Amino acid sequence: MQPFTSLTAVAVPLIRDNTDTDAIIPSREMKTVSKVGLSGGLFAGWRYREIGGRDPDPTFVLNDPAYAGAQILLGGDNFGCGSSREHAVWALAEYGFRAVLAPSFSPIFAANCVRNGLAPVPVPAEAIAHIAALVALAPQAKQVTVDLEQCVVVAPDGATTAFEIAEEAREMLLEGLDGIDLTLKSSERIAAFRAQDRQLRPWIYL
Repeated sequence: MQPFTSLTAVAVPLIRDNTDTDAIIPSREMKTVSKVGLSGGLFAGWRYREIGGRDPDPTFVLNDPAYAGAQILLGGDNFGCGSSREHAVWALAEYGFRAVLAPSFSPIFAANCVRNGLAPVPVPAEAIAHIAALVALAPQAKQVTVDLEQCVVVAPDGATTAFEIAEEAREMLLEGLDGIDLTLKSSERIAAFRAQDRQLRPWIYL
């Protein structure tokens, strides 16, 4: 996966509390078990005029040309609640998002984000509202920085908000590791254990 160190990008506000994974990608849009081919279904229930259709609703923020190329999503409290479907994260990532800023996240959603290179960044609601107000003035010019090395978010006016993220999650994002990659970092310890265990329980290795 692509490491996440620092990102300066267009931020798009979708500040709705309790945005669940069925809103992020409705079950009817989950037509593959692959990580590709899902971005078209991202926020499909809000993004298009009709259920199952692809006629963009011009009032939905992702359809606003001013936010084209957005890589940072500004969300509300309890973002990613509902079912544990990993497709929600896959759809966000395929669309182009690298970070989601929200006051809080569903734990399962946040874990899925980390394992797919998408940074779930906990930021107070007041800071998100401040950023959204500035961004709305000129989205392409007033970009936002998410610095995972320093664990800060920098608003377009330079206001800085520190955030906390679990050290293992931070390590995975900084180094671009998925769960298997993280395990393989301990390959020498695993090999040493197996060698010792083979001496103690040789019958296990027949």
